Amino acid sequence: MIPAAGSILVLLDTTPAGTLAKSSAALLGAASRVGTPVALVLGDEAAAKAAAELGAVTVLRADPATEVSASAADALTAAAARVQPDAVLASHSVEGREAAARYAVRARAGLAVDAIAVERDDEGVIARHSAYGGAYTVTSAVTHGAPVITVRQGAVEARAQAQPADVVELDVTPSGTRGAALGEVVAAAQSSGRPELRGAQKVVSGGRGLATKEQFALVEQLADALGAAVGASRAAVDAGFVPQSFQVGQTGVQVSPQLYVALGISGAIQHLAGMQTATTIVAINKDADAPIFAIADLGVVGDVFTVVPQLIAEIEKTKAAR
Repeated sequence: MIPAAGSILVLLDTTPAGTLAKSSAALLGAASRVGTPVALVLGDEAAAKAAAELGAVTVLRADPATEVSASAADALTAAAARVQPDAVLASHSVEGREAAARYAVRARAGLAVDAIAVERDDEGVIARHSAYGGAYTVTSAVTHGAPVITVRQGAVEARAQAQPADVVELDVTPSGTRGAALGEVVAAAQSSGRPELRGAQKVVSGGRGLATKEQFALVEQLADALGAAVGASRAAVDAGFVPQSFQVGQTGVQVSPQLYVALGISGAIQHLAGMQTATTIVAINKDADAPIFAIADLGVVGDVFTVVPQLIAEIEKTKAAR
C-alpha cells in the first residue's frame, strides 16, 4: 500500500554490485523527518528489502536498464505519478543529481541541489544549503509543485526506523530519451580498508604543511588510528602528495563529517567550501594566523610533526585501555 498525503519519494542509488549505496540511510532519514518515506529502487528484491530495513514505509521496485540516467528519470516519472509526493529526494552523487535534473525538467519542477538539510514549514518541504564557502546557510523553496532536492552525502545525521518490507512492483514505460549507456564495470583496486572520502563520518586531511609526499604518511597514520578517511587540500594535491581524488574543496569532494581534522592546512576559501559544514573541526598548524583557525572548534598552534605523533600515541593508549 502506498501512503497518500505527506509522502516523500526517495530515489536510492545502487552500486554496480546491486546493493544500496551508503547514502541511502541518510536520504531515508531526511525523508522521515518531513513526511512518509517511499523509496524507489532500481534493483533486485534484496535491495528493495534493504530499503525497508533503512526506513522506507513502501518500496517501489523496478529493473535497472542499460541506459542508467534515462531509466532512472523514467522510473521517477512513473513513481511520482503513482505516489504524488510532497517532495522528491535523491543523493547528490553523479548518478543521483543527473536523474533528479532529468526528472525535474520533465515534471517542470523546481530543483534544489546539494542540500545539507531538508525541513518542512507551513507551505511545504524546504531545503537548506551551505553557501559562499560555508559562510551562510540559505533556504530554498519552490512556489508550485513538489520540489526535487539532491542531498549532500554525509550531511544528514537522521536515521529512520526499520519498516516491514512492503515492496510494490513499478511499471515503467521507457521514454526513449537518450542517456549514458552502462558498459563494463571494473572494481577499482582498494589500497586500504579506510572509509570512502565522500560520506565518511571522520576525515583527516593534510595540506602543504606536510612538506613532502613521504611525510604525508603522517595524515594516513592518524586517519588509521581514528578509523577515518584521508583527504587533502588542493595545495597538497598540486604538490603531488596524493591523487586528485583525495582533494577536499569546492572543486574536489565536498564532505560533511562528524569530525574533520586538518593537518598543515592554511584554510583557503576553496578548501573551506568543501568541509565547513563538518560538525567538529580540529586544526593543527604552526601558523597562528592561518584562516582555518577561524572556523575550527579546536585549534592547536604547533608543528604537525610534533603534535600528531603525540596525538596518535594517546589514541592508541586509549584504545588499549578499553
